[in-house]
Amino acid sequence: MNTKATASSGIQIDWKRIMFLMIGIILFSVVYYSPPWPDALDPMGKAFTLSPQGKGAIALFLLAGTWWVFEVVPIGVTGLAIGVVQALFFIRPAADAFKDFMDPSVLFIFGSLIIGTVFTKVGITRRLAYKMLIIVGERTSMIYLGCFVVTALLTHVMAHTAVAATMYPLLLSIYALYTDEEGPTKFGKGLFMGMAFVAGAGSIITLLGAARGIVALGFYEEITGKSVSFFELTYYMFPIGWGMVFILWGFFMVFFKPEKAVIPGLREKAKQLSHEMGSFTRHEIIATGIIFGVILFLSLQSFIPVLKPFNKAAVLLVSTILFFIVGILDIGDLEDVPWNIILLFAGAMSMGFCLWQTGAAEWLAINWLSFFQNAHWFVFVMAIAFFVMVMTNFIMNVAAIAISVPVALVVAPYLGVAAEVIVFAALVTAGMPFLLLVGAAPNAIAYNSGQFTSGEFFGYGIPASILLMALVALAVLLIWPLLGMPILL
Repeated sequence: MNTKATASSGIQIDWKRIMFLMIGIILFSVVYYSPPWPDALDPMGKAFTLSPQGKGAIALFLLAGTWWVFEVVPIGVTGLAIGVVQALFFIRPAADAFKDFMDPSVLFIFGSLIIGTVFTKVGITRRLAYKMLIIVGERTSMIYLGCFVVTALLTHVMAHTAVAATMYPLLLSIYALYTDEEGPTKFGKGLFMGMAFVAGAGSIITLLGAARGIVALGFYEEITGKSVSFFELTYYMFPIGWGMVFILWGFFMVFFKPEKAVIPGLREKAKQLSHEMGSFTRHEIIATGIIFGVILFLSLQSFIPVLKPFNKAAVLLVSTILFFIVGILDIGDLEDVPWNIILLFAGAMSMGFCLWQTGAAEWLAINWLSFFQNAHWFVFVMAIAFFVMVMTNFIMNVAAIAISVPVALVVAPYLGVAAEVIVFAALVTAGMPFLLLVGAAPNAIAYNSGQFTSGEFFGYGIPASILLMALVALAVLLIWPLLGMPILL
């Protein structure tokens, strides 16, 4: 069915786009103007009232989700709309709604994108791409695997946002050797979407991959009085994270099997191009030194107490400033920053804080978990993992952890469930938001390739999320008990 019609003036009307635009507005209006909703009751019987502002936050949540999935306007414009709606409908003061657009997390993403730009400009990504292709060879299935493994390995020592920004230009270089044709291909979709998914899978394995682990373990220690060490987390997460990496490799080989099984002569071409690049240039050496220094500092923050107070975004932005001081970047590079992606995450950050500060997220979490407080322990654990998985696609995974884990840890003893399995199950799904671009920075960075739409990302994210939940179930029932994790009290 053709969803576009041509008016007598010759202007094309995209009825499908208009339909989803209106669906978002209708959902917002129905929820925003509905009568007050009933209170949520936590396991201790405490009532949580949903304020008009909280109800407005849920209405905005539905509007933004609809517009993002169906891309009725550019994703960055939907991000802007989030701030505008909060201000005009008095959900939050404008100063609060728009302040979040320059949250340190948004600036961290900006700094990560700048690092990706530098890698491309000085030639580091092409050099790395050629070396990797020489190793993995000419089979596209092995190129998939090689890219996924490198992505996962990097997330063990640096934030997955920075990893995605590093891998993105490298994948562009590899893809350029695959085809000269414009437009998306199956291989392109699998390469970039796969990088985003795998960056999430790898980031759960150590505390260096993302901030969510520190937050979850902080709640765990505060509520239970017990702590989980850096290496203990890795011990339990390693088989799950790497298991998901290889499951995703199979997933993308099924759904996005490359058009070419082999790229004849690729290895020799990569050798030739690598040779032509010659020795490292002055700019490559300077850029590598700056980037390595920043990554080393951020990595050591988890081990050296005196470094912990330094804000991660501020540290990363030191590299951005240095790139301009030493002349690697200029004003043209600043103007080429993908602001659509920046605005997307700025809006997502504002949306997350809106749900949190108005109490809407807590109200949703308590209502959801109350359905399962008398359920079988396994159903309860999976319900928590599922809730975190869904919420982390819309709001910061740190926030998803913060609103759900404390409530779950209160309920867990009544069902005889150990606190450890609650925290680890939540951390697994918090790291892999496969449905929406706003769920994690790697999703949005991969989208910048133009290989897939937000609707395609959502569509293929559904079966990937089902596989994720199946792996969590296997971990809870088999893998973690075998590794010695307490499951039941």
